[in-house]
Amino acid sequence: MKLFQQFLSQLTTGFTPVIDSKFERQDYGLVDLSVNRSINLEHNPIQKTQTFINQFLKQTNKTIAFGGYLEQRNLYDRSPHFTNQLRDIHIGLDIWCPANTAVISPLNAVVHSFKDNCELGDYGPTTILQHDFEEITFYTLYGHLSRKSLDNIKVGQTITKASPFAEIGSAEVNGSYAPHLHFQIIRDLGDYFGDFPGVCSKAKLNHFSNNCPDPNLLLKIY
Repeated sequence: MKLFQQFLSQLTTGFTPVIDSKFERQDYGLVDLSVNRSINLEHNPIQKTQTFINQFLKQTNKTIAFGGYLEQRNLYDRSPHFTNQLRDIHIGLDIWCPANTAVISPLNAVVHSFKDNCELGDYGPTTILQHDFEEITFYTLYGHLSRKSLDNIKVGQTITKASPFAEIGSAEVNGSYAPHLHFQIIRDLGDYFGDFPGVCSKAKLNHFSNNCPDPNLLLKIY
């Protein structure tokens, strides 16, 4: 797996965005949404999360908040989609930005699959891209998109690096979260189609962290 991580890191040479390229590296700030900085989401969870993000951006003089890889969170406590299986460790990277922000691929790709995962706390509209190299195939997942993002997309469609192919969804359609992109690298997708776990239990952390390495290997935000 270390060889795969090295391979990923070599695919990009510097900061490589997955949202609108008008935002530069210095616009991003690393935010802590772990249980150590717990947010009381008992009432108005969407607004409380957005308020927390807004305060962070104001305090740090940043435009985009990002983070969350292998972060243990309580953001999922309100949804049986996670609590029934005791999953609370985030295995992707979140980029918190306004709804309708363009989503772009860090690499050339083809569309593997897409689906509207519409349960409370799930991804909402989701697209998975497939990246093929001579000896390696892997996937990137884009969750919490707008429904419009799925209107004209097709399996097998070519996606060019840095070209917009989707947009961030609002809380009404994105699984009921403050607007953000969930970006995840997946080595072995198995039989999943338009979906893949983005949060895991502590017991399965070793498996998922190996199969879903740190997205910063590609993005190089920090």
